[in-house]
Amino acid sequence: MTMTMRDQLKEVLLKKSVITGREFKLSSGKISNFYVDARITTLDPAGAYFCGKIFLEMLKDFPVDAVGGYSIGADPIVSSIAVLSYQEGKPIPAFIIRKEEKTHGTGKVIEGNFPENANVAIFDDVVTSGGSILKGAAQVEKQGGKVVVIMSVIDREEGGREELEAAGYKFLSIFKKKDLL
Repeated sequence: MTMTMRDQLKEVLLKKSVITGREFKLSSGKISNFYVDARITTLDPAGAYFCGKIFLEMLKDFPVDAVGGYSIGADPIVSSIAVLSYQEGKPIPAFIIRKEEKTHGTGKVIEGNFPENANVAIFDDVVTSGGSILKGAAQVEKQGGKVVVIMSVIDREEGGREELEAAGYKFLSIFKKKDLL
């Protein structure tokens, strides 16, 4: 039986990124015995490819002018989407949202290709509480963009989905925590 790209991505995640058996402090401040160091997968050649291909397929239902997200979690994801979309003849430019506004040069909060009045998709590797991605969406909207969808590799199923949907955003993930246990 042929494995789907999702199955192959799951295999990479389980082999390289999922860590259990000890306690970890999450960015939300919570303590968990389940941790996903997803950047190891999104920066892996196979993992980056599978993420990019899967997200491109998921994006077909949404009219987006650009893809972006907070640096560092979104960087490899949106880069792989941009490269693969170009290879498929339907280029989607990428941008990165800074955690803090630059204090030099142009003073930008959003770097890269952020078209004026753009419909965008925002990405993250892992969503827990949804707090940081909501801040990213606010930055995009402050700069004149419209967030049409938020996507992540993993939904930790710890309230993030509910927070994002309560704020009026469509949220999709490739995996939920339960898929990786």
